[in-house]
Amino acid sequence: MLDRNALNSALHELSEPVLGGMLADCVSEFGFDHRAVRLSLDLPIPAQRFAAELRLRLSEHLRPQLEGRTLELNIQWRVEAQPVQGSLQRMPGIKNIIAVASGKGGVGKSTVAVNLALALAAEGAAVGMLDADIYGPSQPRMLGVQDQRPDVLEAEKKMLPVMAHGVALMSIGLLVDAEQPTIWRGPMVTQALNQLLGETRWPELDYLIIDLPPGTGDTQLSLAQRIPVSGAVIVTTPQDIALLDARKGLKMFEKVGVTVLGVVENMSTHICSQCGHVDPVFGSGGGQAMAEEFHLPLLAQLPLHADIRQQADSGAPTVVADPQGPLAAAYLQLARRAAFELSQAGAAEFPDIIVE
Repeated sequence: MLDRNALNSALHELSEPVLGGMLADCVSEFGFDHRAVRLSLDLPIPAQRFAAELRLRLSEHLRPQLEGRTLELNIQWRVEAQPVQGSLQRMPGIKNIIAVASGKGGVGKSTVAVNLALALAAEGAAVGMLDADIYGPSQPRMLGVQDQRPDVLEAEKKMLPVMAHGVALMSIGLLVDAEQPTIWRGPMVTQALNQLLGETRWPELDYLIIDLPPGTGDTQLSLAQRIPVSGAVIVTTPQDIALLDARKGLKMFEKVGVTVLGVVENMSTHICSQCGHVDPVFGSGGGQAMAEEFHLPLLAQLPLHADIRQQADSGAPTVVADPQGPLAAAYLQLARRAAFELSQAGAAEFPDIIVE
């Protein structure tokens, strides 16, 4: 007999890589008659594209439970503001700030950050991007707006971010010539970043992604202490040296009370663009081992592929260049998992199930 317990059991049995065993907790309404089963889900993550995938999977998985009835499935989603570290207050109009960090340079952190932002936007969220790498800003070029300059609201003395592929971007690279080096000491860099964040007229945002500079120096520590961050994502490669530095970045966030959402193992394998051969050129299992060591989820294992580099260099990163391709699917899965881990950081409450 179809009832609430049977439904919950069926939902728990579904292998869902994003929501895990929490899918049953997303049920907000359940009812049935002799013709149809009505099921409503309230997801805690942006799910404009994910909802269609989940609908197909649920329709197939629940078919034995329907006993010939049709399934009327309603999927809604929302993004809630999550707690930030210490006594800091959230920035007005910005629900969540996610810092993307790495212990060292060269691990593809900025590429991960921009595709994470674009993937969240593709799922329907309002997303901004702050390029916090003062010495080597790369986001304007990756998003194809390196020749644009932000407008200034004279009355408010604030800048308007540049819109690129649906993401609101602010970067020092939009304010200075690309050929001009930034020769600043640490305190000047920290002040500049605070100004870029605080003197930008951001739109209402579900997520602001901050692409942090690599390392764990004074600049990164000051940002982690002064900016109200809801969660951080650590990017590393499987290489032992990269993992050593990634651990330092992770521990820095732990010490300042920032929730680490998980680990991204970038360049996990190399995929040959000619024959498709997969080769773990930087080793294997390092990101997984690090995640297990710190009891964190491994959010994604992303490949090293020529298309990812070419698409970022061209100003249209993978998620917008090939939105239906397998590489974009990997970034979308990363975005969904990171958003879900963030939604659980604040122990958000879900509505009670109503049985009709």
